[in-house]
Amino acid sequence: QGLERTEREGFGGGNTAWEEEKLAKYKHSETRLLEVLESVCAPADFACHQLLERSEEHVERWWFHERQQHPDLFQWLCMDRLALCCPDGTYGPECLPCAGGPRQPCSGNGKCDGDGTRGGTGLCVCSPGYGGPFCAECGDGYYEASRNKSHLVCAECYWACGRCTGPEDSSCLRCKRGWVLHEHRCVDVDECGTEMAHCRANQFCVNTEGSYECRDCSTACIGCMGAGPSRCKKCNKGYWRDGAKCLDVDECASAEEPVCTGAHEVCENTEGGYRCVCAAGHVRRDGQCVEDKPPGTARAWGSAGALRVPLPTSALLADAPEKGFFDDVTEDEVVVLQQMFFGVVICALATLAAKGDMVFTAIFIGAVAAMAGYWLSDRGDRVLDGFMKGR
Repeated sequence: QGLERTEREGFGGGNTAWEEEKLAKYKHSETRLLEVLESVCAPADFACHQLLERSEEHVERWWFHERQQHPDLFQWLCMDRLALCCPDGTYGPECLPCAGGPRQPCSGNGKCDGDGTRGGTGLCVCSPGYGGPFCAECGDGYYEASRNKSHLVCAECYWACGRCTGPEDSSCLRCKRGWVLHEHRCVDVDECGTEMAHCRANQFCVNTEGSYECRDCSTACIGCMGAGPSRCKKCNKGYWRDGAKCLDVDECASAEEPVCTGAHEVCENTEGGYRCVCAAGHVRRDGQCVEDKPPGTARAWGSAGALRVPLPTSALLADAPEKGFFDDVTEDEVVVLQQMFFGVVICALATLAAKGDMVFTAIFIGAVAAMAGYWLSDRGDRVLDGFMKGR
C-alpha cells in the first residue's frame, strides 16, 4: 500500500526538476523508501515493528539492488530471504498445501492451521455449523440448506435436534443429550423421575428443557421433595411439624423457664432458633448488658418509649447518693492539686515580700517554714486530702 500511495509523489521541496536531476528520481529514492516503511506496520503492532527493524538491511538491499529483478517485496523478503512465510493456502517448513487444497483451503468453510506461515498443522478449523476433515459437510445441529460443486450452505436445526433434515421440530434424525427421539420429534427426558439426576443431600431436583437443576431445600427441612417447608421429609432442629408443614419453634414463648438468664437480657425468637439480646435501654459491653445512659442525662418515659433528655445537675444530685465534690479525683491528681495550692500561696507571699514590706517578708518566711513542715507531716497530708475531697 505504501508503494501504491507514493507512486506519483515527489520530494515536495519545491524544485522537483532539480531534485530529480541532482538527487536521483523520487521513484527510487531513499526518501520514498522511508515514507513507504512508515506505513508498513500498524502503530500498535509491536511484533511487526521489531521484524521490520531486524530486516532493515534486507529491505534497503531490495530497494536499491533487487527490486527490478524481484518486484514482490513480500515474496523476496518474507519467503525467500527470511523464510518466515508461505504462499496463501500452504503451511509448515516446506510450505505444503493446506487440507482441501491451496486454492480453497477447508472448502472455504474454515481456516487452515498455519496458513501462510512456516508453522501449524495444516488441519482445518471449521466455522460454526460445518464439520469433517475438509469442512465439506454440516456439523451437529445443522442441515444442508443448499450445495453446489464449490459451495455448501448449512442452516441450524430445531434446537433439540442433534441431526435433522430441515428446520422443523418434526425433522429430527437424532436428539441432543437430555432428549429422546419419538416419531422424528425430540421429547424432553425428565431426569428427576429417573436415576439420571444426581443431587447432593438436602437438595431437590427440578427438571428443565434438556437437563435438570439441583436446588437447596428449605432451612426447615432435613431432606425434601421440593421447595418450601411443606415439602420436607423431616423437620430440622428448631422446627416442628404441623400437618405437612415444618413450622418454627418459638423457644422464647414455649420454654417453661427463661432461656436468657443474664442481667437485663431478653429472648428474641429467630428462624429455627433464638438469641439473647439486651433489653430496651441497655447495651452489651464486655459480654454484659449495662444501662445505656450517657453522663449528664436521665431517662424520661412516655407513650413513644424511652427518651433521653438533659436534666439540671441539681435534679441528678437529688436522686444520686451523697458524694463529695472531689470523690472522683485520683490519688495522683490529689498530689498535683496540693502542689498547685502551695505554689499559689507561696508565690503570692513572695510577690508582696519583693516589694520591700518587712511585715510580708516575715510572713513569707514563716509561711514557707510552716508549710514545709506541714507538708512533710502525715497529719497535714490527711487534713488537706480531706479538704480536697469535701469532708
